[in-house]
Amino acid sequence: MSEPDSSKLRVATYNVHGCCGMDRHRSETRIAEVIAELGVDLVGLQELDLSRPRSGGVDQAGLIAEQLGWHRYFHPAMQSGAEHYGNAILSRYPLALRQACALPGTGTFYCRESRVAISMDVETPLGPVHIINTHFGLGRSERLLQAQLLNDELLATGPADTPVILLGDFNSLPGSRTHRALATHLRDARKLVAPVRAFRTFPTSFPAFAVDHIFVNAALHALGLDVHRSPLARVASDHYPLVAEFVRA
Repeated sequence: MSEPDSSKLRVATYNVHGCCGMDRHRSETRIAEVIAELGVDLVGLQELDLSRPRSGGVDQAGLIAEQLGWHRYFHPAMQSGAEHYGNAILSRYPLALRQACALPGTGTFYCRESRVAISMDVETPLGPVHIINTHFGLGRSERLLQAQLLNDELLATGPADTPVILLGDFNSLPGSRTHRALATHLRDARKLVAPVRAFRTFPTSFPAFAVDHIFVNAALHALGLDVHRSPLARVASDHYPLVAEFVRA
């Protein structure tokens, strides 16, 4: 695993599909190895289990963070008894929770899931960074409501000179109403690099959809954006990681 460049900040968003790969094999170790390939400082992960029988009762975020030697914070979007399912932020640097925000909507008739956004402060070599990780629903109307709540509660306030990074699986294409709503406060990293491309992340078998996004405020300047399509990433999950590199503006 490469050492971080203190003049830059590399971040990624990665839907890990419960650490279940395209070969139907569950492996937290394999997900950690993909993250190590990225050379990032921070990563937002979606679709993680904690104490669920289907995942052997393990703490998936904890196992991945332990293998990397990183800090982590997991927050459930859904729970039943001791079983939890949700998202996490993993970081080389210490994390401090700002807010874990339940998002409106209960999903579509074919996918009843609650959703959540995790908002954290991270002390990085670039200074304090505010990072938000989320996973939006499958219904168009609920996704728009979720974007509006983020705009109202998490993105509308705070010092303009503090870097803000919003990332996750938004289940929304560039140019959609949900995407445009988020772009009223932040900038899609796709539009900050040249040439502008789709950066499609899903599915790994034939990436056709750009549903994973990284948004930032004007305090950060984007140096690059890439979909990490290594042989290991191709099989580890049904999404590829989306990776961005920034410096202070």
